[in-house]
Amino acid sequence: MQQYRTKLGLCATVAMLLLFFWSCNSRKTPTPYAISTPPGFVDMVIPADNPTTVEGIALGRQLFFDPILSLDSTISCGSCHRPELAFTDGMALSLGIRRRRGKRSAPSLLNIGFNYKEMFWDGRSPSLEDQALHPLQDPLEMGEDLGLLEERLRSNINYQAGFQAAFPDQEITIENTAKALAQFQRTLISADSKYDRVERGEEEFTTSEKRGWTIFFDAGYPDVPMAECNHCHMDPLFTNLDFANNGLDSSATLLDFPDPGLGGITKNKYDNGKFRVPTLRNIMLTDPFMHDGRMRKIEEVLAHYNSGGAYAENVDPNVRTLHLSDEDQADLLAFLHTLTDSTALTNPNFYPLPTKK
Repeated sequence: MQQYRTKLGLCATVAMLLLFFWSCNSRKTPTPYAISTPPGFVDMVIPADNPTTVEGIALGRQLFFDPILSLDSTISCGSCHRPELAFTDGMALSLGIRRRRGKRSAPSLLNIGFNYKEMFWDGRSPSLEDQALHPLQDPLEMGEDLGLLEERLRSNINYQAGFQAAFPDQEITIENTAKALAQFQRTLISADSKYDRVERGEEEFTTSEKRGWTIFFDAGYPDVPMAECNHCHMDPLFTNLDFANNGLDSSATLLDFPDPGLGGITKNKYDNGKFRVPTLRNIMLTDPFMHDGRMRKIEEVLAHYNSGGAYAENVDPNVRTLHLSDEDQADLLAFLHTLTDSTALTNPNFYPLPTKK
């Protein structure tokens, strides 16, 4: 009898071992996804704890366009970041749940993965993963309770499979939700504008575009005037990823700005009135302009910089009276049009997943 029990125990042990090895071998490891760096761009910095995978991108894409992430399931990330508008929304101030109006304009997300500095207009977030959590909880945006959202995702059969594929043997968590959103956003690359094609030797600028390029990059002085643009809007991203006071608001002291911007985060008065320098890629599709959308037309933006802006102690030194003629501004505008990337605007991978019939 004892020998029989020993054999039974041995068989059970073998069966358990076989089941264990079967489960290990049947568990599908997420498929690594290598992000291709465009010519002239620096390599994207990918966090070691959130490698980009095919399954993670697919999950992030699904989450990005799903209103399930908002408190009342009425808006998604894609509501304020529309692919056809270079991932902006065409509004001065975005609308959240129950049509609550936000405090700032929705910035473009194209090439956001190359941003290795702080996120948002005021720099309050250190990474894409952290950034994803802010609009979810903001009462003026998606207004969600993260605990309730976690429960909702766990009870959704579609997300059960999606999270298991992207993050095997892990529970559905807010942290992994943010990781998936970040993975998708890192794929939103724009690098096929006319400017890029000229850089690659595939096309040529028109006379007006070339002169605008010269003005933008201060490359023809004294024959062609300087516009001081490229000090802050450096190629290839057309932003230096930094923060600056661009002379929008006159301020007698550093404590008088209506919106402190970066200073509200750092608590350094010399940062008051400073905001992130936005990318100029696809600028013609991202109106209205500035952090609060106060300028509806690009011509207003050019006029602002041409005038030298408003006084404040910490205005960027490159914001000065430019004395650009109407012709200069028209040529500069022609160059800015070359930064539009229609390929990115129509990339099917940047839109919601096809609906299953």
